[in-house]
Amino acid sequence: MQAAAGDGKTVSRIHPGRIAAPSIDLQFDCHASGKHCLTSPSSRPHPAVMRAAIARPSLQRWPGDTLTMPDTPDLPGYEISADPARLDLAVIHGYLSTSYWSPGVPLEVVTRAVRHSLCFGVYHQGAQVGFARVVTDRASFAYLADVFILEAHRGQGLSKQLMRAIMAHEDLQGLRRFMLATRDAHGLYRQFGFESLANPARMMEILRPDIYQPRP
Repeated sequence: MQAAAGDGKTVSRIHPGRIAAPSIDLQFDCHASGKHCLTSPSSRPHPAVMRAAIARPSLQRWPGDTLTMPDTPDLPGYEISADPARLDLAVIHGYLSTSYWSPGVPLEVVTRAVRHSLCFGVYHQGAQVGFARVVTDRASFAYLADVFILEAHRGQGLSKQLMRAIMAHEDLQGLRRFMLATRDAHGLYRQFGFESLANPARMMEILRPDIYQPRP
């Protein structure tokens, strides 16, 4: 889960957007099926309706603001947005399915992961070129995941701008613990306060690195 660190100019002003947390009874986005599916935990839609909602290429629109990076000579036309309606699942899945941390991840899994995370997109002239998502309760804990900038747009400081937008988001303030995992982007994340585990012996995990690979 990494972003390529950039050495270019940075932007001095990014306004954090706010995305309202989804109501607990909005379990599935079933509008693609033509049915009204506002469900409670005890009342779930038919499995076929659930599959249709997961397969839907667009995401449920939640209230959110666009985080705009002012144009500079080195970064013309770039934006960072926390609006889930702007996310391009084809771009996100295309990158993640070939990344070192989630090779072969199915589109269905990416769609569900995006739907249930606080997501940030980086856009150049309207096209998505970067992404990050935060798995969080928006109160005490968050986990930063799936951070990337497409190769053609690296080296301009976009990863730093993306991290600034994430760290400034209103729903990620006052957290007791904010975690991530990376193979080679430690230098980027240290600039934003992340450090190696103080007590690694206290941490445990269940890791299935080959879960998305075809079984013989």
